[in-house]
Amino acid sequence: MEYAKPLPQVNADTRPFWQGCRQHLLKIQKCKNCGLLRCPPAFICPECLSSEVEWVAAKGKGRVYSFAVYHAAYQPGFQDELPYVVALVDLDEGARMITNIVGCDPGEVYCEMAVEIVWDDVNETFSIPKFRPLQK
Repeated sequence: MEYAKPLPQVNADTRPFWQGCRQHLLKIQKCKNCGLLRCPPAFICPECLSSEVEWVAAKGKGRVYSFAVYHAAYQPGFQDELPYVVALVDLDEGARMITNIVGCDPGEVYCEMAVEIVWDDVNETFSIPKFRPLQK
């Protein structure tokens, strides 16, 4: 079955992130100058404006910072998943990323909820990082 949702547009800044995802490894940028961890990837540090970067592995655990529950599909590929959750997750390492919360009813999601990464292997090129409630 062909994947019906839009896929990321990979560029030089995001390629290491998506390569890591394909290996089920969450990689985030770390500024070599000031140490800021950032997600999404960018060519310049928003804190110190350095272009020196390294990639570090994240554990894939964090907490929901904020979220929205979508009850309308603004793109047809999402229709079968309604309602779905889009969230900002604060990774344990300190970076914040936008993602989906899966594996629970959207009404159960709350701020500060502990979450862990799961992978949506959508095709041979992309694995999309999503998060579910932390399994204890």
